[in-house]
Amino acid sequence: MYQLSQKPLISTEEIKSRVEALSKEILEVFDFDIMVSTLTGAFMFSADLCRAMGNKNHKIAFIKASSYLGTESSGSVAVDGLDSLNLQGLKVLLVDDIIDTGCTLKHLVNAIKEKNPKAIRTCVLINKTECRQVTFEADFEGFKIGNEFVVGYGLDYNQQYRTLPQVWVLENTHVQ
Repeated sequence: MYQLSQKPLISTEEIKSRVEALSKEILEVFDFDIMVSTLTGAFMFSADLCRAMGNKNHKIAFIKASSYLGTESSGSVAVDGLDSLNLQGLKVLLVDDIIDTGCTLKHLVNAIKEKNPKAIRTCVLINKTECRQVTFEADFEGFKIGNEFVVGYGLDYNQQYRTLPQVWVLENTHVQ
């Protein structure tokens, strides 16, 4: 049995402020052509990031990447939608909701590199460095957190909690 923590780990105001600052950080150093956003977890983050960038004329595309079963990483990455994208010669900003083991993001970057982009940079809302299993870091990050399982603002547990406007810790209430 799981329940939300007593209060949000990251508030709506903190998210809004960080997304605005992050958009400026990205635009200062990376004039990208296309934002490739992972579904479904990064949809809110990507939309807010695009809005914060103002009138920047870039394309946006979505791919589906999945590696979780419940609260655990499955160890394998399934990707849908990348085959139909022509990224050759483009500067790509890959946006994901969270990096924990690093396996999914590393896999996605390698798959995008096969499409011969001019450049690729990565941006994540949440960085869980304690969980890293591969040597990989995102170029841009919103928040560093510990090894909590989080939901809200697009992040889910079995397709639940995505619509919460804050990020919450999902606590296991099962008595051991």
